[in-house]
Order: sequence, then structure tokens, then C-alpha cells
Amino acid sequence: QVQLVESGGGLVQAGGSLRLSCARSGGTVSSYGMGWFRQAPGKEREFVAAISWRGGRTDYADSVKGRFTISRDNAKVYLQMNSLKPDDTAVYYCATGGLFRTPLNTGEVGYWGQGTQVTVSS
Repeated sequence: QVQLVESGGGLVQAGGSLRLSCARSGGTVSSYGMGWFRQAPGKEREFVAAISWRGGRTDYADSVKGRFTISRDNAKVYLQMNSLKPDDTAVYYCATGGLFRTPLNTGEVGYWGQGTQVTVSS
């Protein structure tokens, strides 16, 4: 069982920045492909960004390219969010596809975190 815990969400004005973190309870995230997803009210959960287990490859949704950056160390995965827009308002979920597996869509996720709320005011 892999338990993921997110932190760093909150309320920010449009144009501002937030940094989300994700840790694995009782262990590290090394050897796990990791991703971030989000779900806005009334919408389906969608892919935001992912990073391979070695960190050599990153993928982004078109809607966040150039504004969000995913990174990792052995302990955690991070999502730096800059130039935030009201449309970025959602619950953000950390996820893994499992050992060595990078989740690029919801169907490839093996484990989810509980989510952290990000609200961007206009």
C-alpha cells in the first residue's frame, strides 16, 4: 500500500504562486513515477503534470505549460505553480502509477493522495 500526502494548497490571487508538495507516508517516493492531477467542481479529474522515477522526463498538460513545474527529490515531489489563474482553482491530487510507472492519465494511477485545495481569486 502506498499512502501519499499533499501539502501547500491555499488561497492566492490571480497572478500569484503556490508550491505543492507530496510525500509518501512511511517511506520515500524514489523509484516511483509521480504525477499531479486536479479536479474542479462539476468537472472530471484531469492530468496536470508528471515526472519519471529518475526525474529525466516531465510531461505537462497544455493548459499549464510554461506556468507549472514538476520536480522531485528522493523524499518528495513538488509542483511549483506560477502565474495562477482562476481556472486553476481545483482540488489537486498527487498520484503514482506504482514502482517505475509514470501516470499520464487517471487510468494509469495506482494510488492517490487525499487532495489539497487550491483557490485562485480574480
